[in-house]
Amino acid sequence: MFFLQPPQVRELTRFTTLPERFRTRTKSVWADANRGGRATDSFLEGPVFDRQGNLYVTDIPFGRVFRIDPAGEWTLVTEYDGEPNGMKFLDDQTLLITDYKNGLMQFDVASGQVRGYLERRNTERFRGVNDLVFDRAGNLYFTDQGQTGLHDPTGRLYRLRPSGQLDLLLANVPSPNGVCLSPDESLLYLAVTRGNCVWRVPLLADGSVAKVSQFFTSYGPSGPDGLAADRQGRVVVANPGLGYVWILNARAEPVWVLRGPEGASTTNIAFGGAERKRLFVTDSTHGEVLYADLDAAGLPLHRKDNK
Repeated sequence: MFFLQPPQVRELTRFTTLPERFRTRTKSVWADANRGGRATDSFLEGPVFDRQGNLYVTDIPFGRVFRIDPAGEWTLVTEYDGEPNGMKFLDDQTLLITDYKNGLMQFDVASGQVRGYLERRNTERFRGVNDLVFDRAGNLYFTDQGQTGLHDPTGRLYRLRPSGQLDLLLANVPSPNGVCLSPDESLLYLAVTRGNCVWRVPLLADGSVAKVSQFFTSYGPSGPDGLAADRQGRVVVANPGLGYVWILNARAEPVWVLRGPEGASTTNIAFGGAERKRLFVTDSTHGEVLYADLDAAGLPLHRKDNK
């Protein structure tokens, strides 16, 4: 009889904490809807590194983007009327942001200017876009989560081609959230937060999807959020309701469990460091960035310009 090998369990280490000068505990429209009306001083998301090793993170309720240098020092680089969530670089100068309030936005990191990129589809507003990833060809995959869930399984997964064509790939997801691609880009993994699982989405040669299945099932009050993949093809899953990060093999078996401090909400992840073997994790409850050193590097993140 086969018995599953238990995963290795490790504690996440604190890298840096949002300084007090940026914390003002107050109510916000976003927190009223998404945090049960609790006053909050931040909600960190969307970690992504630039080529110089600086880490950028968003603060959803207050429309802020921070840059954190390799020593852990914070700089507020923009604050605008929005609710920024996931981020990826379009090019060395420009971050593309999934903004729950405004749609896809672009942010010039030098000037601090934020402007629209794709705010509507056929004049219809998005439900609330959440996360995004580019493939090698410059196609952008992004999720439109809004307030969908098991009560309303109509969240959407889109692909925006370099030509500007927007394809609706899925429209039946109960809370689509984080996205990542397999090393050969034949599969997309999709976090389904309120379904407490990760879906496996085959990407076919003709651009369609088929035989979408449930890859991993979690548990607890809030399901998978941010996703990433490493060079071994393992899927890394931030699970805020548990304060865990799962590292899953090809059979969706947890081989590592990374645990945050008590009460942590581990929302999203990014590989960094000199060899991209250090995993950085946003802890949105405490306004912190955590990390763990792993045994495999993360896949490189592609950009629209494919550089």
